[in-house]
Amino acid sequence: MSEKKPFDRDSISNTLIVAIGLSLVCSIIVSSAAIVLKPVQRKNEELFRQQIILDVAGLMQPGADVGALFETIETRVVDLDTGDYSDDGDTALEVPIPPDLDIASIGQRPRYVPIYLVREGDAVTQVILPVYGKGLWSTMLGYLSVAPNGDTIRGLRFYAHAETPGLGDQIDKDTWRAQWAGKLIYGDSEEPQVRVVKGKAPADSRHEIDGLAGATLTANGVTYLVRYWTGPHGFGPYLEGLREESQT
Repeated sequence: MSEKKPFDRDSISNTLIVAIGLSLVCSIIVSSAAIVLKPVQRKNEELFRQQIILDVAGLMQPGADVGALFETIETRVVDLDTGDYSDDGDTALEVPIPPDLDIASIGQRPRYVPIYLVREGDAVTQVILPVYGKGLWSTMLGYLSVAPNGDTIRGLRFYAHAETPGLGDQIDKDTWRAQWAGKLIYGDSEEPQVRVVKGKAPADSRHEIDGLAGATLTANGVTYLVRYWTGPHGFGPYLEGLREESQT
């Protein structure tokens, strides 16, 4: 009778079996954790988005219940092609942007877009619009608050970007953001006139914001994305309706 070989736990085959087994177990644990945590992550992302909307509207207070505050804001969906509200528009429907209109360099945009109405009693006091476009290194995502006259800016707030620290990220500074309040998108023109200039904007300018030192391309990106989303292929038709309504 041949002698039975002793079990060699350090053999190559045994090492491979253990490694494969551990990999499978770890994969199952990681996958299970991702599935379990996904609803929590989505909830946190939604709360953060709501907080940014409340912030640009000037409604966010330290320690406030974000969910409760956000319930005071009305969400509507706008058909960008017509500028009208839509109750059944598919917000996942994307349409290509003609190259000559794509100044924000985003390629395509939704046809139906959620917006947010801030009210005092029955009166709308602000309209919060989602805006985004390319900067130097990233797509900058934010919200633009506009008065119900469809022209006066109340605020601009970015919540996601990867612009250069110390340069392009000046778009997050409160002092720079504060300059947007009171600026006019159109003024006497039918086309968006608001822009970030190079250097310091004239104190009496109705449309211009101070430039970003060392971050001209980021500043240009902000100008282009705001002009795109308030232009004819963005919320232009909707804002035109607000302007006409405010003049009646």
